[in-house]
Amino acid sequence: MAQFIKIYSDNPNPAAIKKVVDVLKKGGLIIYPTDTVYGLGCDITNTKALEKIARIKGVKLAKANFSFICADLSNLSEYVKQIDTATFKILKRALPGPYTFILPGNNNLPKDFKKKKTVGIRVPDNSIANALVKALGNPIVSTSIRDEDELLEYTTDPELIYEKWDNLVDIVIDGGYGDNTASTVVDLSDGEPEIIREGKGDIDIF
Repeated sequence: MAQFIKIYSDNPNPAAIKKVVDVLKKGGLIIYPTDTVYGLGCDITNTKALEKIARIKGVKLAKANFSFICADLSNLSEYVKQIDTATFKILKRALPGPYTFILPGNNNLPKDFKKKKTVGIRVPDNSIANALVKALGNPIVSTSIRDEDELLEYTTDPELIYEKWDNLVDIVIDGGYGDNTASTVVDLSDGEPEIIREGKGDIDIF
């Protein structure tokens, strides 16, 4: 059974954040709030945890398109090839915010992502997600728990999320009601912004 932990976004409790990070470090799976829909996440460096998430989503890990949840843009140079000034300005303007940016990956990607040419980077405008990544010391790999076919209430209400995911994850964080609109996905791998999916993030800024 998963633990159900209440964390307030206006002032995330450090002890609660540590409890969640300890579980992540041991290969646990968590459901946590972002600035869009609730996310299913694990430690980017833990192969077994990554494989669990891939199984839950019904995809092979090698082919999975998971996002890297970063605390800020300083994480980029670890996983992304050097970007030009124009691309950096776009990222600076949009982040933190409800966007996923597809960028060219570099040779330092964790072993499970080595074959990927691109990575999806997220810097959510959510203090709980931000505190988790900072305390963990590296990004969280994440995928939304949103049902692609229909928007169900369980994707926004933490208690209903807990009922549904209780046996699949180790922790469900109650960070208040989530959104039911996913992030806007923007491909910046060729320099020019290409909108792959229009979501919560305003596309007019591009």
